[in-house]
Amino acid sequence: MPKIQFHIIIPGFLVSLLLAGACSDLSEYDSEQVRSTLNDSLITSTESWDVQMTLMQQEQARISIEGSYAISYQSNERSETHIDGPVYVQLFDTTGAVETEAWSKKAIYLENKSEFELYDSVRVLTNTDRELYSDFLVWSQKTDRITSPRFVTIVTPTDSISGRGFDGLTDLSSYTIDEPRGRLIVD
Repeated sequence: MPKIQFHIIIPGFLVSLLLAGACSDLSEYDSEQVRSTLNDSLITSTESWDVQMTLMQQEQARISIEGSYAISYQSNERSETHIDGPVYVQLFDTTGAVETEAWSKKAIYLENKSEFELYDSVRVLTNTDRELYSDFLVWSQKTDRITSPRFVTIVTPTDSISGRGFDGLTDLSSYTIDEPRGRLIVD
């Protein structure tokens, strides 16, 4: 009989030690890790079909984006919306007229950065018949510019140019390409 009690006392004593250790104060680092993990697990998501988003700027529509499906993720650290295509984008000028249109297969809106990222078969068309083609493009609401670190091709009524590393105005009236390649015919 004493052996049985001994086997019961030892595990009970070990469980008591573990519980006492678990109730002690956590270090600042451990507390931050717990908070971070809890915050990461507190992500809210919302799904939508046949989506249309409009971003306003100074009480006017600045950009409209349409897609077939969207899922939005919200947490303390991030807020973003993933839009599946076909995706159609319209950028409006200060008068409310369509300045630029874009198409892609996928888009992501990063709310914290106020940026739209367009992916896969991106095509941009301006009201001055300038076109841009790429597989990735970023429109920044803060700077009102479009950029891409990847390969782009720009076609105008008189010429075309391709290259890597693009930064320009949304109407493609002014832009730079870091590593240009192209052909220009001069009369």
